[in-house]
Formats: sequence, C-alpha cells, structure tokens
Amino acid sequence: MSDAESALPGRRLPVGLRAFAHRDFRLFWTGQQVSLIGTWMQSVAQSWLVLELTGSPFKLGVVSSLQFAPMLFLSFFAGALADRLPKRKLLFASQSVLLFQSLLLALLVWHGHVQYWHVAVMALLYGIANTVDMPARQSFIVEMVGKEDLLSAIAINSAMFNAARVVGPALAGLLIAHLGIAHAFFFNALSFVPVLGALLLMEAQGLPHPRQARPMREEIREGLAYAARTPRIAIVLGLVLGVSAFLFNYNVVVPVLAREVLHVEARGFGILMTMLGAGAVCGAVVLTALGRERPPLWALVTPAIVLGVGTMLLSTVHAFWTAGAIMFVMGLSGILFMAGANTTLQLTVPDHLRGRIMSLHTFVFAGVTPFGAFLVGSITEALGVRAGLLASGAGGVLFVLLVLGWRAWRGRTV
Repeated sequence: MSDAESALPGRRLPVGLRAFAHRDFRLFWTGQQVSLIGTWMQSVAQSWLVLELTGSPFKLGVVSSLQFAPMLFLSFFAGALADRLPKRKLLFASQSVLLFQSLLLALLVWHGHVQYWHVAVMALLYGIANTVDMPARQSFIVEMVGKEDLLSAIAINSAMFNAARVVGPALAGLLIAHLGIAHAFFFNALSFVPVLGALLLMEAQGLPHPRQARPMREEIREGLAYAARTPRIAIVLGLVLGVSAFLFNYNVVVPVLAREVLHVEARGFGILMTMLGAGAVCGAVVLTALGRERPPLWALVTPAIVLGVGTMLLSTVHAFWTAGAIMFVMGLSGILFMAGANTTLQLTVPDHLRGRIMSLHTFVFAGVTPFGAFLVGSITEALGVRAGLLASGAGGVLFVLLVLGWRAWRGRTV
C-alpha cells in the first residue's frame, strides 16, 4: 500500500497532526497509548517499592543506575543492530522481554517474595531490553511517516508519552494506596499486549538499507566519526548529555522530596509526577504548532536552562502545590528540549546511519543517567534532598553553559 493510499481519506490535517495520515503510525500510536500508561505506573511503583523495602535514597539511586547502565555499555551495539536488522522484528522482541520483566516482578510482589535484589535484577533486565528498543523505535518512526511528517510524529509521540505521564503516576498512586504495589506491575505487563498486536498489523518492516558486509565494530566507528565531525550533531549530543546527567533524575529525588519534605505518601508522589507530565503535554502541544523545520539552537538552550533553574527552585519549596507548579514548568521545558534535540538529529543524519546516531542519542540521554542518579542519590543520602536538588540543577545549568562556551571557542554554528 502506498503512502497516499494509507492516508486518511478525504481529510486535510493540520501540520502538527500530519503523522496521523499514515496507517502504520496510527497503529503504532494506538498500541503505545495503553503501554505508556503502564510504563509510568511501573516507574512510580518501583520507586515506592524500593523505599518500602529499604528506606534508602542511595539504594533507590542504585536501582535507577542499574536500569540505565546497559545503555552505557550496549548503546552502540544496539544502534548497529538497528541498522542491520528489520526494526519491526527487533521491536517485537524487545517489547516481549519488557512484558516478561514486568510480569515476573508483579508475581514476586503478589506472593510476598520480593526482595531488594529482585528489583535490582529486574531493573537491569529492563535496561537491556530498553537499550535495544530505543534506537530501533526512534529510527523506525521516520520509516512510518517519512521525513516530511517527522516533526509531527515526534510531537504527537511526545504528547502521548507525557499524557501517559499524567495518567500513569496518578493511577499508580491510587492503586498502591488502595490495592497494593503488585497491581501496578500487573497492569504494565498487560499493557504490552496492544503494542505487540499493533506491531503484527503494521506493513512497514523497517528493513536495513543496502550496505557492504563489514564487522560491527567498523560500523560503530563510522557512526562515531560522523557525529564527531558534524558540528550540529556534536553540540546537540553535548547538550543532551548535560541535561540527562543532571536534570532527569526525577525518580531519585521526587519520591524523597514527597516523603521527607512535603510529608505526602504514594498518592502525593503520584500527583507530583502527574504535574510533571501535564507540563510536558503542554510542551508537546506547543511543538505541534512549530511546523516541520529543524529548531534553532536557542530553542534547545532556553528550555534546558529553565529546567535547571526549576530544579534549583524545587530545593527551596515547603508547600505541596508550589512544588507541583514548579514541576509543571519543568515538564514543559524538558519536553521542548528533548523533542527539539530528537528532531534536529533525525533531520540531520543520513538514512543509513540513523540507527547508530540514535543509539548515540540513547547513550547520552539514558546511558549517562546511572552516573547522575548515583551522584544525586549519594548527595541526597548524605546531605538531604534539598542539597541533592540544588546540586542537580546547578550542575545541569553549568554543563549547558560549558557546551555553549565550547561552541563559541570552536567557532562553529548550529
């Protein structure tokens, strides 16, 4: 079926919604809706479970580190894999592993056998599957919609992801409070079924581009060399590195802030994460109005700095709804930054390198998170959550300024 044939018949969509004209994207979007709610429910439930089992912010940071550590070591391999194999089949395999991980954790909690090391091992398994999933999924989007509607697809995905961030934590808070933690994990396991069904119904295969047979290490080096010599790619990846390392440690600091400073339990924690998601949804709506062009550098730097300042302000709050308002702004800024960075990379990179460059994005976005989570968790354990938040925000702003200083010193423009 051609793209024209798969378009919504007789309907002219606004620029921001053009991705919905593609049948495969509609299937993808439908399958992801429920799954992402489950993912956010599990994120909240896992953080709360670790605190219940250990009461330790440091051990919470360790679990977060284990969840993202595989991206540090396996991202480049996963990117080369995404350029070598049919992406749809790769996604089906990774999503199946994620279903298994969530179901096993649910059963352990349900039967009362769960221990801290179980959560740690399941977090590591999640990280391995997600490392394979992310570059394949991100590079598969352009094959569903084409470059012309890529920004529309990224904006819609961002809205979907963050709408789930609004609903998921709130549902998790209610389920944990009234039914127990196991129900959040069970829901997440069940939520992968629509995703697997959508992948089976898609026509796009995400087949690899023709290439010479070469060792995988040479293909990895090719991607790294392209990123290093392309100023636009290098600077955007540098900004993502700083923001993800210092400013995306919500699962480490927010539950501790909720429990120890604001004195709210699981439901209050869920509401705070919901405010973060609501801000991100608003940011995604803004993105749908921006057209199809690659965003300028200021459109990445400004929200990154706002996110860092918001994190520092969060260290000063005493009132629950003040914290919620700040997290709303942080959510909006975070999605403007990340979606802008994703769009810039995908519209810059050639097709045959897309999987490898998006694996670099995965590496700097999530692979360095273990270091940030470990650092922030350690500071929070030793000096308290306010010190952790202040160090996190200040570190993120400083890193962004250093990247801008490097750009000015090199005399390169984005």
